[in-house]
Amino acid sequence: MDKMSSLVAKLHHLWITSILKQSRMTTMQSKVHLSTMPPEPVIPSKKPFKVDLVGGKCYSWCTCGHSKKQPFCDGAHKTKAQGLSPLRFVPEKDATVWLCGCKYTNNPPYCDGTHKQDFITSAPLHEQN
Repeated sequence: MDKMSSLVAKLHHLWITSILKQSRMTTMQSKVHLSTMPPEPVIPSKKPFKVDLVGGKCYSWCTCGHSKKQPFCDGAHKTKAQGLSPLRFVPEKDATVWLCGCKYTNNPPYCDGTHKQDFITSAPLHEQN
C-alpha cells in the first residue's frame, strides 16, 4: 500500500504541474494578446483647425489622422487605423474653437499647443491618398 500511495502522490504532483504549466501558457498567451497597443495616429496637420461649433450638436473628432474631412472623422480609421475610434463630443454652446490637428493634444479634441513641440515639428506630415 505504501508503494501505491507513493505512486498516487507522484501522479497527483505531475497532474498539478501540468495544470499549472497550461495555466501559465494561457496567461502568457493572453498577455501577448492584451499588450497589443492601438496604432499611433498620423499627423495630418501641424496646426490646429479653427471651427465654428453649434451648441448641443454631436461632433466626431478624428483621432487617427487619416480622415479626409479633418478635423472630423470620415470613418477612415475602420480600414487604416483599426483600434482607434473618433472622439465624440457635444459643446454646451455655440463657439469658435481650435481643434487639434496633430492628434497629440493632452486636451482632446482641443488644441493645447502640443504641435509646437519638437516631436511634432520634426515628424513627417501625413499625405492623404
